[in-house]
Amino acid sequence: MDKVIYRTERLDHLGIVAGICHEINLIGHIDRLVPAPKRQVSVGEAVQAMVLNALGFVGRPLYLMPEWFANKPVELLIRPGITAAMLNDDSLGRALDALWEAGLTQVFAHVATQGLEHFGLLSRFVHVDTRSFHVHGVYEGHPEKEEVIRITRGYSRDHRPDLKQVVVGLLTTYRAALPLWIQALDGNAADVKSLPQLVQAYVTQLREGEEPPYIIADSALYSKENLHTLSTVKWITRVPERIAGVREVEAAMDVADMQPSALEGYRYAELGGLYGGVRQRWLVVYSQAAYERDVKALEKRIAKERAAAEQAMQRLGRQAFATSEEAKKAVAQTRRRWKYHTVQVRYTAVPHYGRRGRPRKETPPEHIGWRIKAWEVKPDEAAHEAVRRRAGKFVLATNELDETALPAEEILVAYKGQGVGPERGFRFLKDPWFFADSLFLKSPQRIMALVMVMGLALLVYALAEHKRRQRLQETRGEHPQSSGQADPASDPAPHLSDI
Repeated sequence: MDKVIYRTERLDHLGIVAGICHEINLIGHIDRLVPAPKRQVSVGEAVQAMVLNALGFVGRPLYLMPEWFANKPVELLIRPGITAAMLNDDSLGRALDALWEAGLTQVFAHVATQGLEHFGLLSRFVHVDTRSFHVHGVYEGHPEKEEVIRITRGYSRDHRPDLKQVVVGLLTTYRAALPLWIQALDGNAADVKSLPQLVQAYVTQLREGEEPPYIIADSALYSKENLHTLSTVKWITRVPERIAGVREVEAAMDVADMQPSALEGYRYAELGGLYGGVRQRWLVVYSQAAYERDVKALEKRIAKERAAAEQAMQRLGRQAFATSEEAKKAVAQTRRRWKYHTVQVRYTAVPHYGRRGRPRKETPPEHIGWRIKAWEVKPDEAAHEAVRRRAGKFVLATNELDETALPAEEILVAYKGQGVGPERGFRFLKDPWFFADSLFLKSPQRIMALVMVMGLALLVYALAEHKRRQRLQETRGEHPQSSGQADPASDPAPHLSDI
């Protein structure tokens, strides 16, 4: 009787990941879009292997993938006939090169759109934002091709200015981490320039006749040049306080005169606006929670400034001045640095006789000096009240002038999703268990391709999470959400291993 040999392989949660990849036909779409010579592992299969590895949450570099797949049912997860040894670094590297040659953003946009359409998750609102990712390795000089990013040092939100980086731009659907567009940018790319470029690139690839969604972005998008650049796109963004008139509007608007919002703790008032020659609607928003934070922060700033002001006046009190004008000028220069305080000062003349001892009454002084005899730092109540009137308020703007198409309440609700969708997606991408803590590959082109694969992994994860929640709702006898969106979460997204 022949011996039966059994082998144990671990599936864990990867069956869910592979199931979503097969459902959206990830391999088929990529292999049709990326021309490549016949090989043991197609580009689509290599990408699906990298997505599985990324969502395995092991934090291992790609060259260890054969070792990671050694105890996994590879034929079930990818296709029959494929082995772990075939998924070596050479195979994966060539797949990344082929992706870059085919056009990374176009490939991603096609796969993402097909996947979201399959699940019915397209939205009329899209959020855009950027984050920096650390890159290890030596990438010297300027790239030969214009479309290749420059890996260099830039502003680091992780407070690591010593490391080179790549900036990643991400567009997600409304209040969810479902990615529509992902793109690698130069390491020193600034939001004020990169955000409109991302939006334009995304809108350009939309199919003919497809209505562009409302683009929601932070205040970096709001500039005269950007508003003209995006004249054909409907947008919602925050107006930065450096813009003339914003502080005046916030101070002038009384909270009692503002409309209560359906969102608890919010009120708003709508105004007409014109900036950079672009007509728009402004929404002055008040948040009770933001007001309490702002007032608390204001009190700390006032206390800190008072302590600094008193120290400064003590130093001035120890100085002697040649004239009263010099003494007053020194006090005025010190006072200019204060935002929330004023000072009352008394000056006194100090005669100098040129020698020690008590002078005779008839001896005239050689010269008269001046000192500060007494001073008192007082709060500037008018300045305090001006800041308090603006506390908790901010201004949103949109170029959608039709109030029926986009009511004021919907502007506020849509903008609130800016802190959910992209932020949640970036938290997921920057998780140290996702791929690896930092990026390291042979060339900038492969770094760009890996960023696209990271976006695909985020897409698969978010779709799996949506399907799980939908199934839970069906099991509990609830109706799925009418919007079809995954629920927002304030905490980082749970790993699929928790499902």
